[in-house]
Amino acid sequence: MSEADVVRAAQEYDRLGAEAFFAQHGFGPSRTYELVWEGKRYPHKAVLGTAYEFATGERLAPGDFEGGRAGAVAVLGKLGFTIEQRRP
Repeated sequence: MSEADVVRAAQEYDRLGAEAFFAQHGFGPSRTYELVWEGKRYPHKAVLGTAYEFATGERLAPGDFEGGRAGAVAVLGKLGFTIEQRRP
């Protein structure tokens, strides 16, 4: 999985909108952290899971990986993305 896969997933989120994105890719809104990219905020775990699906063709369920600092946050950070606490 690459930075380009994550960008593609974020663009898919923008194109579909939250509700359709979650329905199509099997995730939900973030509870704690958000991916910040180009001034927009995204559900980090949903975007990462969708990026993985784009990269591998394999779909992950939300329970297949952790969204916290040791999981999705760390992976996205290593790819160069900014992750911030979710805003209420």
